[in-house]
Amino acid sequence: MSKPHNITWHDSSITKEDRRKQNNHSSFVLWFTGLSGSGKSTIANALSKELYERSIRNYVLDGDNIRNGLNRDLSFSDNDRTENIRRISEVSKLFVDNGTVVLTAFISPFLQDRQKAKEIVSEEEFFEIFVSCPIEECEKRDPKGLYSKARKGEIPDFTGIDSPYEEPVSPDITIHTDEQSVMESVETIINHLKNRKLI
Repeated sequence: MSKPHNITWHDSSITKEDRRKQNNHSSFVLWFTGLSGSGKSTIANALSKELYERSIRNYVLDGDNIRNGLNRDLSFSDNDRTENIRRISEVSKLFVDNGTVVLTAFISPFLQDRQKAKEIVSEEEFFEIFVSCPIEECEKRDPKGLYSKARKGEIPDFTGIDSPYEEPVSPDITIHTDEQSVMESVETIINHLKNRKLI
């Protein structure tokens, strides 16, 4: 998509560093990716609560919620999935500029789209979290009944069934939700952020 003509970027009078100083913490994106039912939203929300209790300003951007509003005009075709991720990457960047930690919970199935998201946000402020869970376990959980519908052909282009999921090659953090509890997963992420001196 080409950049529109006659558009000029206006710098804010308050910088990202000013906002970080006011908040007393850094700002960055924690990008949760994984199959439907792997536990992305559950872990992101549990982590959000933990960060909140540590006085770290944060916000969860959830795939279903975003598609109810900002991206309600998009389908689940490959092109629209790409546009879905592009839009949320730009929104995430705004949160980071505001000095906020943003947690995104999106299947985001394509390597190229996640790489583009990292480029939009900036590599040093983007941390990919692979929520790994065998599809058999995801289907067993099937909290929204989506796999069952996909198997019946009622949901086309469903990731893991008739649309591919490309696993991260070198994620910053990998969580195995078939082996780790929600709180163990949160602790893994917290420890990583501490080690990186981000919190």
